[in-house]
Amino acid sequence: MTAMSEHVIGIQPKILKWARERAGYSVADVAHAMNKDVAVIEAWEQGPDAPTYVQLEKLAYQLYKRPLATFFLPQPPQEPDMRKSFRTLPDFEFNALSADTRYALRYGRSMQLALAELTNGTNPSEKKIFEDLKLGRRANVVQVAAQVRQYLGVSLEDQTSWSSAYAALKSWRERVEDVGIFVFKRSFEQQDVSGFCLLEEEFPIIYLNNSTAKTRQIFTLFHELAHILINVNGITKLDDRYINALPKDEKEIETVCNAFASELLVPSPDFDRRIRVFTVDASSVSALAEAYKVSREVILRKLLDRGMIDRKYYEAKAEQWAKEYLEGKAESGGGNYYRTQAAYLGNKYLGLVFGQYYQGRLSIERMAEYLGVKTTSVAGLEHIFADKAMSA
Repeated sequence: MTAMSEHVIGIQPKILKWARERAGYSVADVAHAMNKDVAVIEAWEQGPDAPTYVQLEKLAYQLYKRPLATFFLPQPPQEPDMRKSFRTLPDFEFNALSADTRYALRYGRSMQLALAELTNGTNPSEKKIFEDLKLGRRANVVQVAAQVRQYLGVSLEDQTSWSSAYAALKSWRERVEDVGIFVFKRSFEQQDVSGFCLLEEEFPIIYLNNSTAKTRQIFTLFHELAHILINVNGITKLDDRYINALPKDEKEIETVCNAFASELLVPSPDFDRRIRVFTVDASSVSALAEAYKVSREVILRKLLDRGMIDRKYYEAKAEQWAKEYLEGKAESGGGNYYRTQAAYLGNKYLGLVFGQYYQGRLSIERMAEYLGVKTTSVAGLEHIFADKAMSA
């Protein structure tokens, strides 16, 4: 290594280019972030020049989210082709994924590795829904949704008794985690991404965008569960009109995932009974949404499928409600850091990490790595975890 202000020796230019492309940045994006001319970044990637150590740290940790040692490897590390992993997202949508979203996908893979390390490679759940139940592209969605609801042990009476969408999301998440799927959250910078799922033999996971409404997170949870039951990785977006651009098989997958999530949350037999005498207006739609603890958009979609409203009305109201939510969210303040981090990780994952620590199998430094926080933040997270355990 050289002095901080001198160019670093030993960096592989092709690694710089590979890391930039994997992160989803253009040369112009990096030049802007580094406050450099495009020609400077091109020179780094072609070899005549190299960044300083401070510049390399910014590239590695702030932009590309890679360990510093990566840039000294002789060849780019072997990683799955992310594009091939998400067959139900058209090329134009995948190419539009932000650097933050691409990083979230890579981070999700690291969480699957962490789960394997914490459990010696064996999923701790007694029941594993991804082994016991399957969802086909042409399945009877009403029947499968009923089977999944029974498997999760949630009756319609349970669902309608929950006090709020917050309580519903908490309960649904716990039931899904009880059957072998870890559910994580993060706040996506790319607001139109609702979440994603990643397959794995023992540890399939779901990530939810905590920036979206609780009812949206509930729908995304079951849309991604459907992806897992079909055995495909998935990314859910707020605007799903891209589905029409997919090839036949992939279009069928996304259509059945939407139908499954809607059917599980709002079972057709009960819904049809409720709308026998029904006037479509803001009050009646809101009342149904509140009863099921789902978004008004889910109710409208069911009404659209039954020909009770037209698509123009559906799209106009969905756009209006999304705008109202974002405006209201912009006016709200920030929350408690430790509670937010605990919500992102979830009680089940926190229990695994703190359980290993209490048994003397993890140092506090290693535990902080698993939690994704600084060692100084561990005590605060532990306090939140203990409070949740006491109140459970």
